[in-house]
Amino acid sequence: MTGADGYDEGPGEQLALVRTRVRAARPKSPVALATDLPVARVAVDVSLPHLDRPFDYLVPETMAAAAPGMRVRVRFAGQLVDGFVLDRVESSEHAGRLAPLQKLVSTEPVLSPQVARLARAVADRYAGTLADVLRLAVPPRHARVEAADASAVQAPPPAPAPDHGGWTRYEHGAAFVDGLRAGRSPRAVWSALPGAGWPDELARAVAATLASGRGALVVVPDGRDADRVDRALAALLGEGRHTVLTAEAGPAERYRRWLAVRRGVVRAVVGTRAAMFAPVADLGLVAVWDDGDDLHAEPHAPYPHVREVLALRASQEGCALLVGGFARTAEGALLVGSGWARAVAAPRPDVRRAAPLVQVAGDDADLARDAAARSARLPTVAWRTAHEALARGPVLVQVPRRGYLPALACTACRAPARCATCHGPLASSAGSRPPSCAWCGAVAAHWECPHCSGRQTRAVVVGAARTAEELGRAFPRVPVRQSGGATVLAAVGPEPALVVATPGAEPVAEEGYAAALLLDGWALLSRPGLRAGEEALRRWLAAAALVRPGSDGGRVVVLADPASTAVQALVRWDPSTYAERELAERSTLRLPPAVCMASLTGRPEALRRLLAAASLPTGAEVLGPVELPAGPGRAGRPGQQGDDDETVERLLVRVTRRHARELAAALRAAAGVRSAHKQPGAVRIQVDPLEVA
Repeated sequence: MTGADGYDEGPGEQLALVRTRVRAARPKSPVALATDLPVARVAVDVSLPHLDRPFDYLVPETMAAAAPGMRVRVRFAGQLVDGFVLDRVESSEHAGRLAPLQKLVSTEPVLSPQVARLARAVADRYAGTLADVLRLAVPPRHARVEAADASAVQAPPPAPAPDHGGWTRYEHGAAFVDGLRAGRSPRAVWSALPGAGWPDELARAVAATLASGRGALVVVPDGRDADRVDRALAALLGEGRHTVLTAEAGPAERYRRWLAVRRGVVRAVVGTRAAMFAPVADLGLVAVWDDGDDLHAEPHAPYPHVREVLALRASQEGCALLVGGFARTAEGALLVGSGWARAVAAPRPDVRRAAPLVQVAGDDADLARDAAARSARLPTVAWRTAHEALARGPVLVQVPRRGYLPALACTACRAPARCATCHGPLASSAGSRPPSCAWCGAVAAHWECPHCSGRQTRAVVVGAARTAEELGRAFPRVPVRQSGGATVLAAVGPEPALVVATPGAEPVAEEGYAAALLLDGWALLSRPGLRAGEEALRRWLAAAALVRPGSDGGRVVVLADPASTAVQALVRWDPSTYAERELAERSTLRLPPAVCMASLTGRPEALRRLLAAASLPTGAEVLGPVELPAGPGRAGRPGQQGDDDETVERLLVRVTRRHARELAAALRAAAGVRSAHKQPGAVRIQVDPLEVA
């Protein structure tokens, strides 16, 4: 050991030096210290950027059991705060007086070393703080659950590896499963075939990983997807070999399941977004399904994305990575194009056999038969397809917006209808009710257009409730069911019915849908944002994948511009080529994910001071700032402080992918300077946000 004076010391000198440092660091009131490793390094639950580092505390003899990963209470800046022990060491480099630990909250080591390293990497990747990431990674404690005897629960013996199942339908699919079974760590971007087979295929990948003696983690967008994978795992592995981590289980039950994972009783996990930090032992596989779904983007600081967190885990822990879905994101195309991951997809003939027949309402052939095919909301081809399909089973109708009439405009001048009180958008919740404001809720019974004095409104966008009402009149003897908002159906039977659903809320049909109508495609394609086309294709593919194959009569009618590249990709069922084209265009335009981009949102003065304190990487481009629109729900607005009419701006900082870490470090350091100087005004920092529009 090299001492403070730079010379080598023997064991006696080392012990004397440690005791001297510990005595110098003792608090004013004498406390009997632990004889072994008397200093604890603690991650304190404080989100201030300039305090984002471990702090050293003395370990009293009464808390000698404190070990890395355990929860403690410490005194910090005069207050008692929570923290996690990161390490126990012989001495501290701090020259001043150390305070002792105030309380050992629990002897359960809830923070594993792997998750602690991952949390630090995620905080650095997204210019955040370790405390914010640990709040996402470790669930709140339930003492009664923690006190349960874990020794009475034993992990079941590993199940034998299953056969390849549906993976034989994919090029490199069987090789991927063989690699998992052999203990290797392949990385793949998987384009799943349409149909209901993807949960079983995920379950087989998990089972192959467990057969190698390692653990597996699968993250899906919502609870319905988790239930489907749960059933597939139970059928393949039997009971007790996996667990489900979702909010639907409730805090206590979820913590019980999480503890079973942390204690190594369960080594296979399927869950929603928060499960990306699940402390699976000997991790061999991390998988994310439908990585383009915005539910995978964490809405709390530092706003990590499931795909990126799992990629970090794969790199840190040397495990396999599987990014799957019916669609492929530009980020997935980047993983394949860079050689970091391999594409797993079915041959084109197999894709054509599995996919339904897709027709675009309003193409040239359709216009020759029906002149209103391009303008009508339910043109003849869509009505005829639904009418014929109802004789064979249920028909899915996808509507982009929920509600009744979510957007109104003046009938005379077509100006958007706004609330006279707060200038929010007017909407209608039922045909017999007057419109009301979507922001403040004020009823506009006597609305008058400020531009032309008109008093009549018309629908700009038709919601799912109004669509169900219209379809009920068009098909009077057919039951109409709705799925969306607060009422989401998990499944429907094989009997004829019209199922009106918003994107992401489509229930699974027992024998597949006979047909699907994808209405108002213009509403998806015209959304502001970089990912409008990619998101439209993802939602269409998710709905069309529930329809029977074309050889069994499955039909899909999409109402959108036939010339759109997203529509053409749907017709061909070719999401891979679309993703590659998107990535190439974004590379030319220097847009994410070809580059790294950070979004900074806040008051103008706060943004100016943050930029002044940031040492941006060489070649960094600052775009903006631009003023954000006023009103409730303003995109990217930091916090809830101030009035609605205060000026909030956003600017973008763009660098090459090679300088991504430097950009995050520069922004994190600048946030620390602002925090240390107590500069006013909050600034929201998002690195690689899902949307930059």
